[in-house]
Order: sequence, then C-alpha cells, then structure tokens
Amino acid sequence: MSIEAIGCCGAYCGTCRVLKEGACRGCKLGYLSGERDLALAKCKIKVCCMTRGYASCADCADYSTCDILQGFLGKNGYKYKKYREALEFIRENGYDAFLVIADGWKNQYGKYR
Repeated sequence: MSIEAIGCCGAYCGTCRVLKEGACRGCKLGYLSGERDLALAKCKIKVCCMTRGYASCADCADYSTCDILQGFLGKNGYKYKKYREALEFIRENGYDAFLVIADGWKNQYGKYR
C-alpha cells in the first residue's frame, strides 16, 4: 500500500477489513486524484491536513497544539490511543518504516514490535 492509505489522523486504511469489503472508501483515497471532492468531506482533520498539503498530521508543525487533532486524539477509546501512537511513530521514524509495520496488521491499527 501507499502513503495515501494512511489517514490524516493515523488510521491505516491499507489493512482495514471494511475498506477491503468495499463498505468504505478510505480516509484519503480518491481525493488526490479528484475522484472525491475535499470540499464535501465532513472530517475536520482531513480537510485541514489535506488542504495544507500534508500526508498526515504527523507532518504538521502545529501537531501538539492543534485543537482539532488533539480533541480527536484525546477521546476515550483504545483506537484513539493507537492513532496517536501511529502519528508519533511516523514523526519519529518516517512513513516508509510505518508502512513496513502497518502492512502486517489486520485492522487500521496494530502493534509496532
């Protein structure tokens, strides 16, 4: 999978069962090609990230102070902690290292070791 399969928030669509079954179009898939209109996206994180030209929020200088992102990552639930972990991993290790690990997951998040 490509970097486009990494959601702005850190979710990894490349191994997501729902996407593979065709019940979801992914977090970012189709926006860069123009198949989908970013102006119609409801996700504030996606709109902000993609409008700024970032592959994910991991690229943003405002990462730690962004109210939109930190509000999302601060929600209760295991998946939000995993999305934060993904973004932190990308910030420290880069996209290529993330994709090597993430391609072995069974869901949109997983383990790093």
